[in-house]
Amino acid sequence: MSILLYLHGFNSSPQSKKAIETEQWMRLNAPHISYCCPQLSPYASEVMGMLRPIIEAHLPQPVYLIGSSMGGFFATCLAEQYNLRAVLINPAVNPGSGLHSWLGENSNFITGEKWIFKPEHIEEYSDLDPQDIKRQQNYKLRLQTGDEVLDYRHAQRRYRGCSIETEVGGDHSFVDYQRHISANLEFLTHV
Repeated sequence: MSILLYLHGFNSSPQSKKAIETEQWMRLNAPHISYCCPQLSPYASEVMGMLRPIIEAHLPQPVYLIGSSMGGFFATCLAEQYNLRAVLINPAVNPGSGLHSWLGENSNFITGEKWIFKPEHIEEYSDLDPQDIKRQQNYKLRLQTGDEVLDYRHAQRRYRGCSIETEVGGDHSFVDYQRHISANLEFLTHV
């Protein structure tokens, strides 16, 4: 059975609004595709150590990725490594350069779980960052210019040559995400 991996943003959880909307849509409209949204650690090596076995357990069956914010970064790493299709929602670009404000003790936005972020954790993100996007045909980006956390123009540059839809306005959470779920799945499953 094919699987959709939804990868939530940094310091978020499977209880994020977009994750829940995606899960509900999948249950009603694509029950033939397994849905998986694991809780992602703030530590890049732990995230990749968890996601790679999930993907490898499902291959050669189709594995589809939707990644939001930092989840978009992880989806990119996985899409490049395993030649997978991915929809990226306001994705993080070069996250190693933007995580310094997280150094020290933090709490998860949704679960409240406490965690410590150290300089070596930032290095993990930098080490994972793909040098180039080699599989441009595998990506669909959805960006909103009103993203107050990440500059959408960085993603436009990084993913030049990929399918990119940029909406004026919105915010980092991607306003009205649910209206794109059907088109996201169509892109992912189109061969």
